[in-house]
Amino acid sequence: MKLYDVIVAGATGMVGRKMIQVLEERKFPVGKLFPMASSHSVGKRVVFNGKEWTVQELNEENIKNSHAKIALFSAGASVSRHFAPICAKYDITVIDNSSAWRMDPSIPLVVPEVNREKIFSGSKIIANPNCSTIQMVVVLKPLHDKYKIKRVVVSTYQSVTGAGQKGHDQLMKEWNEEEIQEMKFPHQISFNAIPHIDEFLDNGYTKEEMKMINETKKIMGDNSIQVSPTCVRIPTIGGHCESVNIEFEKPFELSDVREILSKAPGVVVQDKPLEKIYPMPIWAHDKDEAFVGRIRRDETVKNGLNLWIVSDNIRKGAATNAVQIAEEFIKGK
Repeated sequence: MKLYDVIVAGATGMVGRKMIQVLEERKFPVGKLFPMASSHSVGKRVVFNGKEWTVQELNEENIKNSHAKIALFSAGASVSRHFAPICAKYDITVIDNSSAWRMDPSIPLVVPEVNREKIFSGSKIIANPNCSTIQMVVVLKPLHDKYKIKRVVVSTYQSVTGAGQKGHDQLMKEWNEEEIQEMKFPHQISFNAIPHIDEFLDNGYTKEEMKMINETKKIMGDNSIQVSPTCVRIPTIGGHCESVNIEFEKPFELSDVREILSKAPGVVVQDKPLEKIYPMPIWAHDKDEAFVGRIRRDETVKNGLNLWIVSDNIRKGAATNAVQIAEEFIKGK
């Protein structure tokens, strides 16, 4: 089996650590692992395949000397904007988890179950979408192929882990009534819901909401799909939840919708509400699929459907999707 030397940039962060875990779990054919991060993390150790690997500083010299073929980035947009082109210069294919390249027309934005072919566009940088977008489009794509989506109204209920380690730590400290030196969220998150993720824009939407609008159209390859999102942070850890209302151009039968989703790659149907079976973060936690339930007709609009989607935002919403892109990349067209 051919082995690939792999850089993980941002290796000590929440998503970076999960990337390393997923690489091991999925038995990705790694030759040498090069965990890289800022100078503050140099010398730390990460464990991969039973071996300790020392964290190096993310800089051009270490990138060049690695001779890696693949780099998984989860180090923030500014870092990715600077170092991803440097990796590309040394013939390293970058799969970037930040927002830096997602809406660049020359950069593919990929969810393998939806638009695998874009991996092979020739770009040395491949963008990993926003977590809340990924789990939604995995479910939307097979339905769009059959019924053509006109409009989506989505309300998200997003885990604190979507804000990284600091978001997780704020919730834990609030629960434990510990002093908080630095607030990650603009308000208390425990026992609360905050309809404010990322910055507000002049149109009244947040950056997170605009990501869902723009990324959905790009990934699905259809600018006609209208998306109206409201993104909310809630005090959960296991994954993001989404209430999704879809209006199709064509009529559908609920039995057909369930059958289509049950056969869709990366989707698990949990839809037995009378038996109290429906997707929840505690069930989605540390799993790679998008779970869908509460499948029912919207009786207020023609060809309307309601869904409830839950997925682990650190795994499928970030680390797993990046590793899946790498897996498809080495398989080739």
